[in-house]
Amino acid sequence: MSDIFLFNKPFQVMSQFTDADGRANLSDYIRIPAIYPAGRLDYDSEGLMILTGDGELQHQISHPRHKLPKTYWVQVDGDVTDDALVALQRGVQLNDGQTLPAIAKRIDEPAGLWARTPPVRFRANIPTSWISLTISEGRNRQVRRMTAAVGFPTLRLIRASIGDWSIKDLAPGEYAPLTLGPEFIRYKPRRSGKPKAARGKTLKTWPRKRSS
Repeated sequence: MSDIFLFNKPFQVMSQFTDADGRANLSDYIRIPAIYPAGRLDYDSEGLMILTGDGELQHQISHPRHKLPKTYWVQVDGDVTDDALVALQRGVQLNDGQTLPAIAKRIDEPAGLWARTPPVRFRANIPTSWISLTISEGRNRQVRRMTAAVGFPTLRLIRASIGDWSIKDLAPGEYAPLTLGPEFIRYKPRRSGKPKAARGKTLKTWPRKRSS
C-alpha cells in the first residue's frame, strides 16, 4: 500500500469517514480500508487532505509540534490592503492569543480553479480579492479568524498545500496514492526531549514532493 493518499476535499464534506447527521463525508469518495486523515479540514473549507494507514506517519504529519507549513488560497470580502497583509505577516491577536508570523501575499484567482457548489454569494457593489496565506499553526478556524481580524472576512477557503504536497491536478473529490521516498525519515515520538531519529541518523526536514 502507498504510504499516503492525497485527497482534494470538496466544499461541505466532513473530514471523517462517518457522520451521525448524514452529511457527506470521506466514505462517499474513498473506499480504501484502514486509512485515516492526518489532520482535519473544516466542513466549509476545500482542498488538500492527507490520509494514511501508518499511525506514526499520521502523527508526524498532523501534530502541531512539527510545524508543517500549510498554504491556503483565500477569497476575502473586499479589496485587501497592504496594511492588512502586513498585519497577517506579523501575526494578529485572536481571542486565544497572538498568531505566529505568516506568509501573506495578494494573488490573482488561481488558474484553473474549479467552480464551488453552491457558489460564493457576491454583492455587486463590494469587490472580492484573493490572498495566499501560509501558516504553521493549526488553531480552530484560524485562517477565517485571521482575515476577519484584519477586516477582510473569508468567503472561500482552499488548502492548496501541506509541506511539499499539493492538490496539484486533483479535481474536487479525487485522490491519488503517493509512496514516500527513502529520504522521509520516520520516528517514534517521545514524551519529552527531541524526537529520536530512525537508525541513529539526524532527523531530516520534510521531503521534496515525489510523483506517484
